[in-house]
Amino acid sequence: MVRALVRTVRHFWPQLNRWLQGLPDTRYQPMVVYDPRFLCWWGFLLFCCKLGSRRQLDYQLRDLETRVLDNVNVLAECQQETLPVDKTLSHYLGHLGSAALGDLRTECVRRLIRNKVLDGARLYGGFVLAVDGTGYLRFDQRHCPHCLAHKNGSAVYYLHPVLEAKLVDPRGLALSVATEFIENPGADLPPENPDPATLTEYEKVKQDCELKAFARLAPKLKADFPQTPFWISGDSLYACGPVLTLCEQNRWSYVLTFKPGRTPNLWQDFQGLLKLCPKNRLRRRLPDDTRQCFRWVNDLPYEDSEGRHHTVHALLCEQITQDSPQTFAWITNQRLTPANVQALADQGGRVRSKIENQGFNIQKNSGLNLEHAYSTHPDILKAFYYLLQIAHLFLQMFEMGSLLQHLAREYHRTPRQLFGSLKNLAQRLLEGFRYFRVSDPAFDSTLTARCQIRLCDSS
Repeated sequence: MVRALVRTVRHFWPQLNRWLQGLPDTRYQPMVVYDPRFLCWWGFLLFCCKLGSRRQLDYQLRDLETRVLDNVNVLAECQQETLPVDKTLSHYLGHLGSAALGDLRTECVRRLIRNKVLDGARLYGGFVLAVDGTGYLRFDQRHCPHCLAHKNGSAVYYLHPVLEAKLVDPRGLALSVATEFIENPGADLPPENPDPATLTEYEKVKQDCELKAFARLAPKLKADFPQTPFWISGDSLYACGPVLTLCEQNRWSYVLTFKPGRTPNLWQDFQGLLKLCPKNRLRRRLPDDTRQCFRWVNDLPYEDSEGRHHTVHALLCEQITQDSPQTFAWITNQRLTPANVQALADQGGRVRSKIENQGFNIQKNSGLNLEHAYSTHPDILKAFYYLLQIAHLFLQMFEMGSLLQHLAREYHRTPRQLFGSLKNLAQRLLEGFRYFRVSDPAFDSTLTARCQIRLCDSS
């Protein structure tokens, strides 16, 4: 199993080590020099093995009687003689900065796109990016000058949310592509001990939010992937003029959740025109006996709050299951036809849930421990966040890739039958990394050049 993970990581290995080669050397003990490649791989292992906290590096990996030192040296192409303590990694990340690791995350995604590993996730030629914010860290006292202050009853909490754009598809993929931290600039801080009675109004006017963060994220995403076609998928918060304008300016497609409370006039127009378009209807029955009825209206005019004019197309899906009826609706800039409404609903609209289930939920509850404060320094916190995102990318390629499938088939089982859960899989990886030496042929340059990742449709 360790060999399967190593072969998966090997897909990124030459590019990773070339990138890490340019990082500055760092000295933390008078007679010890740690190569930056070694320390970065040390950080990846913290999350790939799902250790849960920084000090577990000392308890689980810092043991010279195991094969850990040999294996990290092979990964980093180094000849270190000792293993670092957990504070060494944190200290180095403070010098490195979070932006460099954000660039590395972007390079990993570019490599997957360039090598056509993710082509199965394309929707009409473009990749679906689910955009959503999530709670990252919460403190009872102000942690740094950029905390968001939030009132809950009579108490005030200090938050560090984050906005993510993750590449998703129906198989369960949720790869971090772009990140924007939701934080207040220092000049717009609330008072040190704000009055809870007045904080709500302050939050509405001055504090950072998802939409402001998306306005910052969009140009960075375009700069990182200037030629890549994207579909932006988001909840009803994003079905508004500023987001539509950004998508139009960047030539991105979008499928956004449509609710009457967000754009009431547009919703009323949609409901009225549905009655005038009886032919815009498609029915289907799913294998589990779920019945769906799609109805749609094209060319809906929409004027946003700033007087900008947009033309959108609206899609309604009425679904009847054994439990209860459900209704879903989206707006898009893709003209709707009987040939594309199913794909747009399934792969563009409803797939948005993957960012929450396969993205944030797994990162918070499966051992990656997203909500744990790995440091108290704001930029080091961000560096650990990017290390987690890169490690989760590696793990998804491993868990959903063909190499693990082949291993499971040797035992006439599926990966889930073989390991039971993702936590068990991480535990087996940790045991393998501690007690088995990764063979040098696994990193032969000629084999690395031919190494390919292929994602499986099911596990």
